[in-house]
Amino acid sequence: MSPPRIMDFNRTVSRPLPLILKAKPLRTPSNIFVVNLAFCDFMMLTKAPLFIHSTLFVGYLEHVHCQAFAAIGAISGIGAATTNAAIAYDRYNTIARPFDGRMTYGKAFFIVICIWCYAIPWIYLPLSETWSRYVPEGFLTTCSFDYLTPTNEIRTFTGVMFVVCYCIPMSFIIYFYSQIVSHVFRHEKALREQAKKMNVDSLRSNQDANAQSAEVRIAKAAITICFLFVAAWTPYAVVALIGAFGDRSLLTPGVTMIPATFCKTVACFDPYVYAISHPKYRMELSKRIPCLGIKETPPAAAETQSTTTTTA
Repeated sequence: MSPPRIMDFNRTVSRPLPLILKAKPLRTPSNIFVVNLAFCDFMMLTKAPLFIHSTLFVGYLEHVHCQAFAAIGAISGIGAATTNAAIAYDRYNTIARPFDGRMTYGKAFFIVICIWCYAIPWIYLPLSETWSRYVPEGFLTTCSFDYLTPTNEIRTFTGVMFVVCYCIPMSFIIYFYSQIVSHVFRHEKALREQAKKMNVDSLRSNQDANAQSAEVRIAKAAITICFLFVAAWTPYAVVALIGAFGDRSLLTPGVTMIPATFCKTVACFDPYVYAISHPKYRMELSKRIPCLGIKETPPAAAETQSTTTTTA
């Protein structure tokens, strides 16, 4: 195995964005959301050097660094949450309404603009200290919005943030992906009942089998995405609520650091859920880096648009 191939592997797997931009089959309206999510995840990863430096050498983030650290975290966290909701909406339309719900470039860009119009105020308000503020947390090596100061202003901001930046995106994600899974199961049930009436084993041709394989992948990815979002952000949301409305004596530096660190790891998993499990992305990987041994079967030429876009 030659060194250049190893370098290409590292770049492509760790950063799905360049491949999406280079490969024409991946430049779809739906993948605009994946690019936006990749940007949010990249912003989260840019905090790592500052976190490592403060942990090993400084021990305390200065005010400017603290504000930058917290603002970047807010950009990544809120932006990723709302982008995940947009992806869920797009996939729901693609699978449940393949003809009426097709995404266009104009609609995709408009939704991305709406995502940032939704997120930016909640990033700016603590940064300008108009409402709440960014302060050190845990072992004082990271920063986030203030949820420990016992004032009505902080309690109100924490409660509103919980609803706007956690409950609403999570509700959309769970609703749309549950509808996707329900649609797949209803579709399969209808096919089995029809096959039974016609006294045949299956109504599917080889082409339809490939379509079903794509639908099953999407259903599995949907469950994974919901689990990742809930598992990554729920502990941090609970800690913030305890700090604002509960017994603050329970929140030791170690207790607050664990969920604060864990919620940032979702930025490492998103590329694999959205890209590595993507059939078209896997096909491009198999073409560009054969040494990976990825075997992805190209879709049939007559395969419908609804099948090819379900994994976008």
